[in-house]
Amino acid sequence: MRNLCCLTFLIISLACQRPEYPMPAPSGGSGVGGVSKPRTWLALGDSYTIGQGVRDQDRFPDQTRERLLKSQRTIDTLRYIAMTGWTTLDLLQAIGREQPAEHTVVSLLIGVNDQYRGWDSALYRVRFRDALQQAVRLAGGKPSHVMVLSIPDYGVTAYARHLDTARIRREIDGYNRINRDIATTAGCPYLDITPLTREGRWNANLICGDSLHPSGIDYGRWADRLAPMMEGLLQ
Repeated sequence: MRNLCCLTFLIISLACQRPEYPMPAPSGGSGVGGVSKPRTWLALGDSYTIGQGVRDQDRFPDQTRERLLKSQRTIDTLRYIAMTGWTTLDLLQAIGREQPAEHTVVSLLIGVNDQYRGWDSALYRVRFRDALQQAVRLAGGKPSHVMVLSIPDYGVTAYARHLDTARIRREIDGYNRINRDIATTAGCPYLDITPLTREGRWNANLICGDSLHPSGIDYGRWADRLAPMMEGLLQ
């Protein structure tokens, strides 16, 4: 009987002991339940953003996305709110209509059509500031996640050969001083691609077949400069 009691106690003791094999470690990840949050890019602008005259894959946001991937930085979704001919007012109205969600990164390039229509630069200042405020809001309130690009100079293209190219250059420079000042004050990164576009005056490969807009080659040069600016935001 004593032996039976001892055996019963031993069985119960063994059953209550903690197992010696390792337990699985919790899964990692930056999102809820270990699932990483998708990285998204909202590209706001006009014909220069939507890539008038070039293939979709040659647009500067698409090319930048490919360069980021080579640096092991992933953009899961790239969305455009941009159309040829849009002014800052058109863009603001489109954002109001579409009500886009927040994105990891937002880019903003707008103003050439304001200049082309001869609109007052003071009005551009007001509307560009409004557009930038919307861009920051759509970047989750993070100014450092809004990439502002300068306005290209179309005065160097064959399309403008019968226009006052000196005036175009002067006014584009004025508009770019405005958007640079506003972007810098807001704390947004700024990329000046205007000097690159002016090389189209003597390098026809930088202009696409419509004789007005940048080619995929020129957009690729923008992407070469934009991708390093975005890498730190996507770690």
